[in-house]
Amino acid sequence: MGGESKAERRAGLLNGFAAYGMWGLVPLFWPLLKPAGAAEILAHRMVWSLVFVGAALLFVRRWAWAGELSRQPGRLGLIAVAAAVITVNWGVYIWAVNSGHVVEASLGYFINPLVTIAMGVLLLKERLRPVQWLAVGVGLAAVVVLTVEYGRPPWISLCLAFSFATYGLVKKKVNLGGVESLAAETAIQFLPALGYLLWLTAHGDSSFASEGAGHAALLASTGVVTALPLVCFGAAAIRVPLSTLGLLQYLAPVFQFLCGILYFHEAMPPERWAGFALVWLALVLLTWNALRTARRTARTLAVAAAATAAPVDALVRRPEGVASGQEPEPAS
Repeated sequence: MGGESKAERRAGLLNGFAAYGMWGLVPLFWPLLKPAGAAEILAHRMVWSLVFVGAALLFVRRWAWAGELSRQPGRLGLIAVAAAVITVNWGVYIWAVNSGHVVEASLGYFINPLVTIAMGVLLLKERLRPVQWLAVGVGLAAVVVLTVEYGRPPWISLCLAFSFATYGLVKKKVNLGGVESLAAETAIQFLPALGYLLWLTAHGDSSFASEGAGHAALLASTGVVTALPLVCFGAAAIRVPLSTLGLLQYLAPVFQFLCGILYFHEAMPPERWAGFALVWLALVLLTWNALRTARRTARTLAVAAAATAAPVDALVRRPEGVASGQEPEPAS
């Protein structure tokens, strides 16, 4: 049993590394789709994601959720909101990468946990611990520093962070599996995206048929690029603790940041390094606080379990040499 659970954890970690690794290296993929513009790439991503995920669900015969969802207009409305928000997120990210803003895009996913916490306070009336307040304050200071350095608010980062945090909040309320949720969202996106692609083709502006079979295959593969990391993430989520997943999530923006600096050779003046350093400090504070809280909770649960088990053990165990129903002799 122990070996089996260790193998499960190892498989979970490998899937987690694969998921966040793919998300982190995706900036290398979007430039391959030029000369297609960001809007055309986005539309293809919506269309081919539905094709890929739909085929996967057909293969595993997992469709019961669709019937239940169709009878719940409230959840359908939330999925429509999720589809709209992730459309903004995908579109801004693709444009940012293909316009030379990979580093600023990576910042959006670094500050996403801070934005999620802020939204929890503002929308869900959650109460923060002092360390969390400090982390949010340091994050705000980082945004101010980067605003001064860029000469404008880092709107790409903020748009990505707020859209993804909103997406996470809505998905939490929908409570649907990752692959199923993607299928439902892309089903909503499908007709507008297909209509836009047909319009581009009618006006002679589509690159899908005009740039050769290789380019068309790359555009079609956007469905795999979108869905495959999600499948790996789902496999990791059921095998590794949430605290481990929370640490792994930083791999994606770290890889994106490194791609921006090392591969795309984007500039990093000292002021920008200072802004990023503040963001990383805020994330260190958050991570330390989360790990400490998780350890404290685990200790509390262990003590409670031991206290619950103690009376049971006292009833079950009997001193050696004492027959059932016989009182033990007092110690001399």
